[in-house]
Amino acid sequence: MEVHIKIHGQSVAVEVTVEVHEYLDRADHKTENLFHEQRRHWDGREFDEYIVAHECSRSYYETPEEWLCRKETLCEIMTALESCTELQRQRFFLYALDGFSCAQIGNICGCSKYAVWNSIEAVRKKCKKILKLIHEV
Repeated sequence: MEVHIKIHGQSVAVEVTVEVHEYLDRADHKTENLFHEQRRHWDGREFDEYIVAHECSRSYYETPEEWLCRKETLCEIMTALESCTELQRQRFFLYALDGFSCAQIGNICGCSKYAVWNSIEAVRKKCKKILKLIHEV
């Protein structure tokens, strides 16, 4: 993927991976948001370095290396989830992402909360096993 970077006032085209392009795109978006906030002088205070560091520190903690590691880990987890049954994945996502309890998921799926818990534990064990194998290599 090609991106344009300004170096000494001149635009240079550079080939980068999709991950790097996504990171640069997000960084540009965050920078643009900061400029908007600077123009508005949010919550009536003077715009200064302290406010940027305090209010926007979360957006700049992640380095490109950390972002790539996080993305690779997500791919590994998705690979692990592909080895589970559709029912196990559905119950796991309802529990982990949507915050439903086992009893609520049991009502949705028409089964007992113990069946739900067994599905969730099966997914956890498979993910743990696959991630352990990947990190041992």
